[in-house]
Amino acid sequence: MFQDLRDSNSSQFQVSEFILMGFPGIHSWQHWLSLPLALLYLLALGANILILTTIYQEASLHQPMYHFLGILAVVDMGLATTIMPKILAILWFSAKAISLPECFAQMYAIHCFVAMESGIFVCMAIDRYVAICRPLRYPSIVTDSFVIKATMFMAVRNCLSPISVPILAAQKNYCLHNQIEHCFCTNLGVTSLSCDDRKINSINQIFLAWLIMGSDLGLIIVSYALILQSVLKLNSKEAASKALNTCTSHLILILFFYTVIVVISITHSGGMKLPLIPVLLNVLHNVIPPALNPMVYALKNKELRQGLCKLLRLNMKSN
Repeated sequence: MFQDLRDSNSSQFQVSEFILMGFPGIHSWQHWLSLPLALLYLLALGANILILTTIYQEASLHQPMYHFLGILAVVDMGLATTIMPKILAILWFSAKAISLPECFAQMYAIHCFVAMESGIFVCMAIDRYVAICRPLRYPSIVTDSFVIKATMFMAVRNCLSPISVPILAAQKNYCLHNQIEHCFCTNLGVTSLSCDDRKINSINQIFLAWLIMGSDLGLIIVSYALILQSVLKLNSKEAASKALNTCTSHLILILFFYTVIVVISITHSGGMKLPLIPVLLNVLHNVIPPALNPMVYALKNKELRQGLCKLLRLNMKSN
C-alpha cells in the first residue's frame, strides 16, 4: 500500500531510502548502548513468554483478568519487536538504511502497538472496576465472551485509527535530506525531512493522541477513582488492602506508560537543545514497559507468582 502511494507521487520523489543515524550526539560510541538494549529486549521476550506459558498451563489462571494479561504480553512483545531488531542492526552492523515503504510500515506498526497497549490497560481497568465495585455481577459481566469482544474492538480500533499517519507521511515530497536523527521511523522525525508543509501531519498526530490516548486515560482515571471510592467504604481492612494491592501493579505500569508519552510530547514540542533525550525516551518507552510489565505482575500478583513458581519447579524436575 505504501509502495503504491509512493509511486503515485513518483514525479516528486527523489529520495529512495532513509538513513537512521541512531542516537543523536553520541554516534561515535552509541554501539556501547547495544548491550543493555539487547538485554532489555531479551528480558522482554523471555519474561512475556514465561507469563504466557504460565497462564496457559495453570488452570487456576484461566480467568478474564489473566486473559487480558496474556494479551498484554503478546502486545508487549510486538511493541518491542517493531523497533529493537532494527536498532541492534544499526548499532552492531551499521545497517542504517531503510526503504521508504519499510519506514512507513514501521511507523504504522509502532502506532498500532502503542495504541493497543493503551487499550488493554483500559480493559484491565474496567475488569478491576467490575471485580471490586460490582463483585456479585462480575461473573455475569466479565466473561470469556466479554474478553473476546473487548479485544476485537481494541484491535479494530487500533489498526484503523493510526493508518492516516503513514498515509499522510507517504504522500510528502522528500527531495533534500534523508538522514533521520533517530533509531526508528517516527512520524515527526520522518516528516521533518519533507520539502512540503507538514502542518497537517502534526495536527493529525495531536488529534489521534487526544482521541485514543486521551479517551483511554480518561476512562482509566474514572475507573480507578471509582475503585478507590469503593475501597475506602469497605469495613474490612484486609479486603481493602487486598483490593488496593491488586490495583497497585496496574497503576504503576499505567503511570509509567502515560507519563513517558507526555514527557516525549513535551520534549518534541519544546524543541530541546539536547535531541538525545527525546530519542532515548522514545526507545526506552518501547522496550522498558514490555520488560517491566511481567515482572511487576509477577511480584504483585500472588496467584501468578505461585503459577510461575510451580512452572519453574516442574521444569527443573524434568531436567
